Amino acid sequence: MTIKIYQKEVDDGIGDLVKSTASVAYCSEATVNKGSLEAAKEIISDQEVLDRVVAENKDQIDLYYLESVLVSCGWNKNDDVFLPEATWAARGTPEDKQFNFMHDENDIIGHITGSYVLTKDGKAVAEDEAEMPEDFDIITQAVLYNSWTGPENQERMKKIIAEIEEGEWYVSMECLFAGFDYALIGTEGSAKILARDEESAFLTKHLRAYGGTGEYEGYKVGRALRNISFSGKGLVAKPANPRSIIIKSVAFEVDHNSNFHIGEFTMAENLLEKQLDDVRTELASAKAENEAIRAKIEEAKDNEFASRVEAFESTIEEKDSSIAELEESIKSTQARVAELEDALAKSQEELSVAMKDMKDMKKKEKVEKRKAALTAAGLNEEEIEDSLASFDALEDEAFDTVVALMNKKEDKEKKEKEKATPDKPSAATEEEAEQEVEAEAEAEISPEAFEEVETSEATLVEAEVEDEMEATRASVANWLENHVLNK
Repeated sequence: MTIKIYQKEVDDGIGDLVKSTASVAYCSEATVNKGSLEAAKEIISDQEVLDRVVAENKDQIDLYYLESVLVSCGWNKNDDVFLPEATWAARGTPEDKQFNFMHDENDIIGHITGSYVLTKDGKAVAEDEAEMPEDFDIITQAVLYNSWTGPENQERMKKIIAEIEEGEWYVSMECLFAGFDYALIGTEGSAKILARDEESAFLTKHLRAYGGTGEYEGYKVGRALRNISFSGKGLVAKPANPRSIIIKSVAFEVDHNSNFHIGEFTMAENLLEKQLDDVRTELASAKAENEAIRAKIEEAKDNEFASRVEAFESTIEEKDSSIAELEESIKSTQARVAELEDALAKSQEELSVAMKDMKDMKKKEKVEKRKAALTAAGLNEEEIEDSLASFDALEDEAFDTVVALMNKKEDKEKKEKEKATPDKPSAATEEEAEQEVEAEAEAEISPEAFEEVETSEATLVEAEVEDEMEATRASVANWLENHVLNK
């Protein structure tokens, strides 16, 4: 199986190590426990599962039969994590794989004949069961080769079998995997899985499997294996999985009188400790001195553990105090934010009132200024009020242009009166003069004149605003015609 390598792992100098370690084989303490076919019948109610469990090629004098826990879901002592989903998917892969001595593939002493799933409460799971149990073990059946032609090999196997029955040998699984993620446990005990990718690959160097300490910034870091295939198991002195015990071992005779019950192994939390206590008791009589040394070592470990617990509790108290201070700081900050928000809302309200007052003042000042301009142009009070309503939409520059035209018109009329002779002009002359004045006024108040005084802002308004301006121009032109040209 090939594992993808990320650049951060290459930069950390462990790229080749990650690529070359696509298999695992682990060991830790466990004990031997013997069982029988009758005991299996008591716990396995599903006949199909029972048939598969007992359908081995039994009673062969050259085979030694074993049944043991291959792997358990969870976190083992080597910081490798077997998640239920990945382990469930690989449940059928152990069958027909090698059984070796001390994980040495050049020292094959048997093979695996079958496997099945057993829940933690001792219930066997049917082979075609679609629903995965929440927590489970994979149990494997295997045989050791009991007959060898060479006398050294024969004597060696005889000794191994005797030691198995004395509880001195255990089993350890071997598996291949094509990838992994990171399992993290915080100081408060919270656990989560972090996907391994380009950003998170810096955590690989902290894994114990690649020379790290197994910790990162207060988190315990484990390797959650993916795409697993069990490739065999080994007979070992110390398996990594505390549940990897030989739960049934027989030669060609089946012991039908054993009182072993599989449920006792899976349901009793203190079974392993009890079995270890029994071993220690048996060794005590013959190894008193070693037992005394072990006791001293255990005492030293207990003292060290107590010291670590005390330091850990002190750290937790300090962090609790820091958290309390931060919470108070957050509350104070939130109160200040609320105060500032109230002040901002009040300021915005006051600003709105002030802007309205200023707008009203400017409008009033504009009206007074326009009244004065219209008065100066010769309009009476009633005409001024009508004109103000008509010119309200005009910009100041456009209004000034209109007033200027009105003043110019008035100036022309005065000049015409000054030029006139005492004699009454002829009707033709008077009519021509009037037409000339009207033509000049119309030319001066043409749409082009208004276009020249349009502001840059007016050019950016929407179509409907321009329509409104056109209507205003029309209204102004109409007013000029009625009040100026035909006056």
